[in-house]
Amino acid sequence: MREFKDVITTREAFREIMGEPSELVTRKTLTALDKHCATFINRSPFALICSVDDRGDMDISPKGDPAGFVKILDNETLAIPDRLGNRRADTIENLLLNPRVGLIFLIPGKTETLRVSGSARIVRDESLRASMAVQGKNPDLVIVVDVEEAFFHCSKCMIRSKLWEVDHWPDLEGLPRLAETMVDAGKLEISESQMHDIVLNDEKTRLY
Repeated sequence: MREFKDVITTREAFREIMGEPSELVTRKTLTALDKHCATFINRSPFALICSVDDRGDMDISPKGDPAGFVKILDNETLAIPDRLGNRRADTIENLLLNPRVGLIFLIPGKTETLRVSGSARIVRDESLRASMAVQGKNPDLVIVVDVEEAFFHCSKCMIRSKLWEVDHWPDLEGLPRLAETMVDAGKLEISESQMHDIVLNDEKTRLY
């Protein structure tokens, strides 16, 4: 572990630098979803889900589908379909050990984001899975989140990063393909080209 000379280790030291948040910020936190949260979730095609196992090891996984793919069952309950993936299922594995979960919802072009946290269960009720079918295929599993906290996050990170400003998107030249990263990391005994064909086939045939 790299050593540093000036490390903050207490809340008092941190708040001496940062100061305390104003009431305008602290009062925005909700204990259930309101109409604004519902509108945002129904328009969102992409979310990040954070989970942690019983040892404290964390994972953040992207989830994406047609806008509104996260179903609002009521103002305290969300349902997230678990679509086909690579079967690592880090999120599911973590939630079976520790139900705590955090979500960030994004809408392309919208600079604010929505943060939701609570606890989760892995559900297989047939009627719920059927209600989340895409292209006639039900998800095998649904992550049901019992909402405990929700609030909107300001635009500053999006403004700084220029995430939605197409003119500021970087040149992708020189970035590795997924296949290259997999072959190198796993020291696989197949070529990058062969791995790339597998990746492309998976993207074409196993979305749902």
